[in-house]
Amino acid sequence: MYRVAVWGFGAMGSGIARNIMTKYDLSLVGVYDSREDFMGKDIGNILGTKDTGIVIYSDPVKMLEDSNPDLVVIATNSFVKVVKSQIIQAIKRHINVITIAEEMAYPFVTNPEEAEEIDNMARRYGVTVLGTGINPGFVLDTQIITMTAAMLNVKKIKAARINDLSPFGPTVMETQGVGTSPEQFKEGLESGKIVGHIGFEQSIYMISQALGWEIDRIEQTREPIISNVLRETKYVRVEPGMVAGCKHIAKAYCGDTLLIELEHPQQVRPELENVNTGDYIWIDGDPSISVSTKPEIPGGKGTIALATNMIPFVIENIDPGLKSMIDMPMPRALLGDN
Repeated sequence: MYRVAVWGFGAMGSGIARNIMTKYDLSLVGVYDSREDFMGKDIGNILGTKDTGIVIYSDPVKMLEDSNPDLVVIATNSFVKVVKSQIIQAIKRHINVITIAEEMAYPFVTNPEEAEEIDNMARRYGVTVLGTGINPGFVLDTQIITMTAAMLNVKKIKAARINDLSPFGPTVMETQGVGTSPEQFKEGLESGKIVGHIGFEQSIYMISQALGWEIDRIEQTREPIISNVLRETKYVRVEPGMVAGCKHIAKAYCGDTLLIELEHPQQVRPELENVNTGDYIWIDGDPSISVSTKPEIPGGKGTIALATNMIPFVIENIDPGLKSMIDMPMPRALLGDN
């Protein structure tokens, strides 16, 4: 039985905790969240279930030391510079880490200094750190890489994920500019507050590393998706004329040759304007392969699943350090009683 703690009890963290409790081989032993109204409460009170005996800690370090987990899942933020200190707190206590921070899916090129520091410390303390999620972590990278195994040659990759942002919490809404005016969206792009999809660079570099491609440059565009109707989720309200999401495209080149093109128009409640979600992959080569999944693999459930299903692989990994999905065994479902 693997002992697991969860750091961050928002939309994704609480879902991961709930999922962990259904798995035969996992035991949830500790939870931390920074919200004052959560502190000291049984997680069943937050999840709407019966009491579990697991109380939400107000101090993450005390939670780690008291619960003594084999692994902690960190579900707090999207960016390496924010989660690095949290990861290191766990590493110093000989605790393995899975984080759903998008930039941690493949930070070796985008955040080389932080990646090297985390890798060195993880090796020193004999633990493994993995960044994963539905995207980056699976749909637009791991899944694509796996599909190329059935090809004799690969010339170009194009993929698109048209998805519903509704399950995600306030952090994702802010980075996508959901609920802003078009003017605020533009200002947010300029200030860096709005970034669109976090993970294109990580996915591109993961794919290129796996295939041995050299990437000279990545060109990106971000445009607001303006809503014509009222859209509401648990976390945001979008009036007509406001921004419901972001259409983000990234193109990766070697010289003048376009090798990888990824498109990710994501928004809340797309069905209200007859937008059909889906995941699409086109790989040009010998043989060429195309795959579509309609509707999309649900982002919230997918992220919760990836973070949970990779737990045994990370704990049992015998080569400590900072890893990506291409370093791990083939992902698969971890069964339980749900």
